[in-house]
Amino acid sequence: MDFLIEMAGITKVFPGIVANDNITLQLKKGEIHALLGENGAGKSTLMSILFGLYQAEKGAIKKNGKVVRVNGPNDARKLGIGMVHQHFKLVHNLSVLENIILGAETVKYGILKLDSARKQVMELSKHYKLEIKTDSLVSDITVGMQQRVEILKMLYRENEILIFDEPTAVLTPQEIEELLRIMKNLVKEGKSILFITHKLDEIKSIADRCTVLRKGKCIGTVDVASVSKEELSEMMVGRKVNLSVEKKDKKPGHTILKVENLTVKSKIHSKALVNNVSFEVRSGEIVCIAGIDGNGQQELVLALAGMLEKNSGHIFLGGNEISHNDIRSRAFAHIPEDRHKHGLVLDYNLAYNLVLQKYFTPRFQKNGFLKFNEIYKYAQGLIDSFDIRSGHGARTITRNMSGGNQQKAIIAREISRDTDLIVAVQPTRGLDVGACEYINKQLITQRDMGKGVLLVSLELDEVMDVSDRILVIYEGKIVADVYPKEVTYQDLGLFMSGVKKQDAA
Repeated sequence: MDFLIEMAGITKVFPGIVANDNITLQLKKGEIHALLGENGAGKSTLMSILFGLYQAEKGAIKKNGKVVRVNGPNDARKLGIGMVHQHFKLVHNLSVLENIILGAETVKYGILKLDSARKQVMELSKHYKLEIKTDSLVSDITVGMQQRVEILKMLYRENEILIFDEPTAVLTPQEIEELLRIMKNLVKEGKSILFITHKLDEIKSIADRCTVLRKGKCIGTVDVASVSKEELSEMMVGRKVNLSVEKKDKKPGHTILKVENLTVKSKIHSKALVNNVSFEVRSGEIVCIAGIDGNGQQELVLALAGMLEKNSGHIFLGGNEISHNDIRSRAFAHIPEDRHKHGLVLDYNLAYNLVLQKYFTPRFQKNGFLKFNEIYKYAQGLIDSFDIRSGHGARTITRNMSGGNQQKAIIAREISRDTDLIVAVQPTRGLDVGACEYINKQLITQRDMGKGVLLVSLELDEVMDVSDRILVIYEGKIVADVYPKEVTYQDLGLFMSGVKKQDAA
């Protein structure tokens, strides 16, 4: 049979690494085809070749059985191929409408015809139930809304083959559910979808077939209905993966972090983004702040890290109150939400990023001169321990690494610091099941060593499995303080949406 799209024997080589090694991928018309693999397995590279961002050294791309050339994104669009990238390609100071039509504008006598474009976009928005505000600036809308803009960009160009690269990595559980519904509707309308993901639940719930990549090679293509999540994870990682989190009960000890009546107000309006929040994190416990994105988690963590000034309240670390200026020294490990903005210096190499918190210590410098041999030796130890993959090892420019491996670098750097408190914000976001298993084990190990862990997560499975205690935040307030064994997923959802509040909270 002729496939709608066939990538046959694709090989792509970057300096020091074979990203795709003789991979064949076949997409049927009207199917959702998942592409599964670890971080650095070659998934995004393969899809970037299909979209024309890279050119393969070997292999061919066929559409409906005929070989086609895809020398760039414009060629891909002419073939009806569109792509939503893991990191959205939007211009933040343009409006939603302007972003959707950018590069495909209707012009008459040199004048941009926005009215007809607006009408067409609104019709698409209504038809596919992708509600948007066309005149809002992209900088002012949520991440979930930005993704809708990216999808509408593809639909506006009448693409029939839609590539989604890690589309749920930055979404809330509610937004994920909505996106999966949208994808099913797109297929009913005759579209065909290639879906890159790490999440086995999503593959089982939505995909027809799944192709698994491992270290640049194709392991196989399976019918999703006929395989279990455990079998998929073993194909992906090459070993059995424990999909449940194992941890022993442990009694917490002394208080490490104490937050009293913390308030952080918006600089734009008078609303309190963090509203009179109080809680404690003790040694030997993992406290998780759970909530729908945008309910004050980000501002709370930035205030703790000294990156956002608080309006009132007190923060005690190890019994000592710390001010906004004191906390800049960050006497705790911090895995930030935005790895590019707050976690890495992207144009530094991997080794330099791994010593950002320690380069000034006697181990790595003497009389103001860096000990390069010691820096690279230390970095190599972390690379080996945390399985950080890159083309040139410690000398790889961090910008050129995959998102998942960038995240591993941050986690390696922060967990390796000798601090009593670890603040981890979405530490497993965008990571495959093998990496998630490893990171969660690391956090639990730190807990068992007597450290305190403050975890912020949007993943309900992670919230329930990893934490010892859950604080639910809604509109800047802590509305529930519960134990995982004493609360259901349904109750958590009601707390997170503000429908239910704990009597004693």
